[in-house]
Amino acid sequence: MTGDNQQAGKKSYHTKATGNALETVQKHAQENELKLFGSCFCPFVQRVWISLEHKRIPYQYIEVDPYKKPKSLLEVNPRGLVPALRHGDWGCYESTVLMEYLEDLDAGNALLPPDAKSRAHSRLWSDHINRHLIPGFYRFLQEQSPEKQISYASELKTEIGKLVDAAHAEGPFFLGADISFVDIQMAPWVIRLNRVLKPYRGWPEPEPGSRWAKWVEAIEKDESVQATTSSDELYLDSYERYAENRPDTSQLAKAVNSGRGLP
Repeated sequence: MTGDNQQAGKKSYHTKATGNALETVQKHAQENELKLFGSCFCPFVQRVWISLEHKRIPYQYIEVDPYKKPKSLLEVNPRGLVPALRHGDWGCYESTVLMEYLEDLDAGNALLPPDAKSRAHSRLWSDHINRHLIPGFYRFLQEQSPEKQISYASELKTEIGKLVDAAHAEGPFFLGADISFVDIQMAPWVIRLNRVLKPYRGWPEPEPGSRWAKWVEAIEKDESVQATTSSDELYLDSYERYAENRPDTSQLAKAVNSGRGLP
């Protein structure tokens, strides 16, 4: 299979985007002072990527293999993790920090609302996503015990429910009619609920007509989300190692297994 790493019959992570995401990579291959170092399978990368697309900020996308840590990536992030941004002679990393940085550039479409209270509200629930929703996603996916899977699925649904309760009543997005910071923070995992948790763990479709269903549909249909999303096969292959909880899958997997927070 083109663009993936195969080992002893086991599927592994892809090293090249596919589908819509591949078209976006090709559109942003030219040299630019703003460079996003990313990996096509990584949801943390997709957050920043969606933000760049939504803002219509010119950038260069550089696909790297974070498990081989090229020098160009290590120069920006000594830990060798993606996403990482280089802007001229300056670099930074961590997806939420990078989204904040892009917002602070005051360029393109805003990710955060103008008033301080709504911005704080957005940051509070972005923190909820990072502290509870994302670890819950991986606990459920990596768990091998059917009994514990049931428990972790329930916990994940509870955390999603809290987020829905905090969102604008009508939506379809978190703050109302337009996609913003919180939606983009969670969008990569919404994509992976259907493409990863559904096939590997039987994650159910949203209840028709529910606020959650409206939200999921709006995220799936968003132009910037679609532009950074690869084919279903890429996610199915790339997350098999998480679903089997293989040793040395990633620093994130190790952190979840040990009960620590996100690395």
